[in-house]
Parts: sequence; structure tokens; C-alpha cells
Amino acid sequence: MAITIAILSQKGGTGKTTLTRSLADGLTRAGLNTLAIDSDPQGNLSEYFGVPAEAYPTLGEVLAGREKAVDAIHDGVIPANLGLAEAELMLAGKIGRELTLRSALREPKRHHDVILIDCPPTLGLLTVNALVASDRAILSTEAEHFSEQGAEQAMEVINLARENLNPDLELLGIMLNIADMRTRHARRTLELLREEFGDLVFDTVIRRSIVYPESARAGRPIYEFNRRKALDYARLTVEVLERLDLPGPLGRARKTLRELEPKS
Repeated sequence: MAITIAILSQKGGTGKTTLTRSLADGLTRAGLNTLAIDSDPQGNLSEYFGVPAEAYPTLGEVLAGREKAVDAIHDGVIPANLGLAEAELMLAGKIGRELTLRSALREPKRHHDVILIDCPPTLGLLTVNALVASDRAILSTEAEHFSEQGAEQAMEVINLARENLNPDLELLGIMLNIADMRTRHARRTLELLREEFGDLVFDTVIRRSIVYPESARAGRPIYEFNRRKALDYARLTVEVLERLDLPGPLGRARKTLRELEPKS
């Protein structure tokens, strides 16, 4: 059964979708059969995977019960579009609405090693569905003044999901994303996060770069678009696999990291 990881943030603009796409690519390169799920009606992850806007079926049809999840996989991703917002409204009046995605993913979980769910930048029903369907969660937060407060709010939602709906859910880690570590503000934000959350904060920091949005616009993963800029995500892939305790893929990910690291 696949390890399922929800990737969430307390607001938009934290690099969450780029994180999902790049981690999916890193895990695939480590030999894992990886599926990504776009759970955001904006459909940015779908576009990053190069899935056409008119693709059918999507996650919206899956959650509405009109299609099976295995039939909604397009080139490694279950895509989303604005129809997902309609599906969320429909779910609001459904008994057991928080369990819908978990039920839908039973078959895909049997055919994949890892499933990554890109959550919307809100802590609503779609995010709750993702957390209930997941074994782990990664919180993406940016290097700004309110990031610690936002991380605490997201942690509350994770804890509520664990206490009431999914007792097996664990926080895999908190990621400081799109950070300019040359600034005192970013360094101080990282210090505060580590003071508050300790070892839950990943050692890896994804540094700010214009290359990431350019990669998204081109619909190509960072490993293909600009291999040199993939270094942070290669480090993150290693760290994620260490925390998941997957030694085989970890060895392959470390090999990729060594190939990317500057030669002394």
C-alpha cells in the first residue's frame, strides 16, 4: 500500500505546488512509483504536469462519485480544475464527507509506492479530505513574519484530523520554502520555527529562485528544466526518504544528490 503524504500550507504563495511537483520527480528518480493528486481547484499542479485544461476525468468527478480514481490518472497525476470547487460544495451536504477521498484512493494505493496530495491554500473540506486520506503531512511555510502563526494554525488542523478522523496521521515535517537566506529576516524565521517545532523542521531549506516559476510555466520538472537548481529538492528528497525509512530508494536519492553537488 502506498505511503500517502498531504502537502499543505496555511495560505497561497508558499511554493507548495512546486514542492509537490519536484518531490514527486525526486521520488520517482529514486525508483518509487509515485502518483500526485491536484486537490486545488486552481489546477496549478495539473498545469505543471502538462495536463491539458480539458482533461477528463479529474478529481472533481472522482469526489462526485462519477468516475474511479484509477481512471482519472493522467501522466502521473490526478488533475483538477474549477469543477473541483463544485464537487467540494456537493460534499458539504454528504454524510461521511471527510472520508470521500480516502475511499476513492483504495485502488490507486495498491498500485503505487507513494501518493502526494497537493492541498488547496485553505484549511477547508478538501484539505481535511487529504489529511484523512494520508499517512503523513508536510507543511510548507514561507520565510515571513507570520509564518510561525500560520504553521501553528495548520498544526491545529492536522491535530484535529488525527484526533477525530485519522489517528494514524503523522506530521512528516515542516518545510521553509522560497526563502532568501541572505536576509536576517529569513534566518530569524527559521530560528523561530526550530525553537517552536524542533526536529519537525526539515534541515533542507528551499531557496528562492526565479527558476522555479519558470519551470512551472514550461511544464517541466526542475530536474529537467535546470538541473543545477534541483540541488535543494534533491536534498529534500533524501531527507524525506530518511524520515520514511526507505533504505533502497534512499541510496538512489543520495546518488542523485552527489551528482548534483558542486565538485570541490
